[in-house]
Amino acid sequence: MKKVKLTGRIVTPDNPEYEQARTNNNLNNPQFPSIIVFCQHTKDVINALRWARENNERFRIRSGRHSYENYSLLDKGLVIDVSEMNNITINLQDMTAKIEAGANLGNVYRKLWENGVTIPAGTESGVGIVGLTLGGGIGMLSRPFGLTCDNLIEIEMVGADGHEGAELIQANRQKNSDLWWASCGGGGGNFGIITALTFKLHPISDVALFSITWGWDDFEQAFDAWQKWAPFTDERLTSQIELKSKEIGEVVAQGEFIGTASELKKLLRPLRKTGSPTNVWIKEVPYIKAVEFFDLPSGNRPALRKRSGSFIERPFPHAAIVQMKEFLTNAPNRNTTIWQQSLRGAVSQIAPNRTAYFYRNALMVQEYNTSWKKSKEEEKNIQWMENVRRSLSPYTAGDYVNFPDRFIKDWSTAYYGRNFSRLREVKTKYDPYNVFNFPQSIPPNRKWI
Repeated sequence: MKKVKLTGRIVTPDNPEYEQARTNNNLNNPQFPSIIVFCQHTKDVINALRWARENNERFRIRSGRHSYENYSLLDKGLVIDVSEMNNITINLQDMTAKIEAGANLGNVYRKLWENGVTIPAGTESGVGIVGLTLGGGIGMLSRPFGLTCDNLIEIEMVGADGHEGAELIQANRQKNSDLWWASCGGGGGNFGIITALTFKLHPISDVALFSITWGWDDFEQAFDAWQKWAPFTDERLTSQIELKSKEIGEVVAQGEFIGTASELKKLLRPLRKTGSPTNVWIKEVPYIKAVEFFDLPSGNRPALRKRSGSFIERPFPHAAIVQMKEFLTNAPNRNTTIWQQSLRGAVSQIAPNRTAYFYRNALMVQEYNTSWKKSKEEEKNIQWMENVRRSLSPYTAGDYVNFPDRFIKDWSTAYYGRNFSRLREVKTKYDPYNVFNFPQSIPPNRKWI
């Protein structure tokens, strides 16, 4: 039988493009693959998977390069990169879009906006649509339109077939519905290599934005007012709050509202009356300007960084708020933050077992962020992060799979809650030999020889 060859754009360590090709968003824990294949067509993906299996080569899958723990890279081995498969096909009659696996959020938003439509997704433009969707997909339209995966109609995936093969599989509510269920929150890279996703579209035009900044003295009061308001206000409004280090000394709440600035001003009364805000503004903008506003360039630039997270199912008591303030008073650097985004709304209207995304009842999602300049600063930054996560754990639930943290021991429950056993069943059916694996990947139910 003829041996399969790698096709697509192939980059190896002796190639001048290698350094750029291997670099992910997180420069911490660097990896040096032997081969990176940039696939341009589904056939390239099939060939890459067959080649890896024929040659017994370890591999990882990559699209947007934003895997927090660099699970899309490996030392030695093959990286199957789909970022050059990025076509977007819009059908306004059906209000659907078929998006290839390599498209990043910036391109998706711009192309959809040209047609007056969008999907609810994340904020950083460099993030890949696939990884975001497979983990759930939280962003500034979550409360009116749900998670990104709640708008997913169909997936196309290259799966492992037999001992050395690869096959293209479609999954939707009618066909391979168990795989479609698992793809709505079951995390990236567990079942196969996604090549395309089809989404339901939403019309969009102008939206209203707000930003409110408080000084350090208003920390407790501002956060408490926000957490008791944000998950319960009008469902057309999604908001976030960023608690910055004491060195910067700010608490900033911002949000996006599908409605007018005058309506938004009334909704914001509880926040505007809290403490002594140093800066307040509200304005209406074309939706694409809101996308640009929430896109932080620093999040798209490679850096030495560590992130982790959790869900909040009940408002934080005063003791937890004081703990957050204390940690940010003693932050390892000025760029350290704790960030929360409001949930509920459309997100909570789906039962926790209807999709693999489990934390439907959470009021908020929370992320801990730190970054540093020199390698010697890594230990104190990671230790700070671990201390925050452990200290706040009595008040939090689990973790969002798109905020992976290699130090979480019971990660299967943290990411998937009571849906983990069903996810293992899907894994056993579609990948019984555990071809697709990485640290914290879902294992099949039984060992195969």
